[in-house]
Amino acid sequence: MRRLAAFAPLLALLVVVVASAFLLTRGGEREQFKAGMVGRMAPDYALERLGGGEPVTPEAMAGRPYLINVFASWCTPCRAEHPQLMALQQSGVAILGVAYKDAPEDTAAFLAELGDPFAVVGMDPEGRYGLELGVTGAPETFVVGADGTIRAAHRGPLTDEIVRRTILPALRAE
Repeated sequence: MRRLAAFAPLLALLVVVVASAFLLTRGGEREQFKAGMVGRMAPDYALERLGGGEPVTPEAMAGRPYLINVFASWCTPCRAEHPQLMALQQSGVAILGVAYKDAPEDTAAFLAELGDPFAVVGMDPEGRYGLELGVTGAPETFVVGADGTIRAAHRGPLTDEIVRRTILPALRAE
């Protein structure tokens, strides 16, 4: 009996590892995120503008397709996706940047260092707008049609393949 009791912690650890592996490798939650956002109207917003001035509202992007990119200066994957955003901006794509749970001075320094691909940047210091979008972290990107409907959503950093297969087709689907 003592021998069996000695292996109990090891057995419990094995159960936790197997359950964790199962939960991390299933795609259901990610698919639910995409399916849940696509087809819905983008939530309204009135975000403090980086650098001051009038609040950032949907009227700034009205009547044209655009991206909402949720990013932060503290986010390493945001740095990795930044060249994709710069390329999209240079090709004429309008991008609303939402600085998620970030300080304005840190956001400004981040953009000064890497370049500013955004038509406008709204501050979301407490993450309230992110909650309305269903964001769980940064980066996340949403394609919004000219009618204000979310056409596509991507959780994680943008890559060439994601831009080519998901973002650009959704931008053109009007």
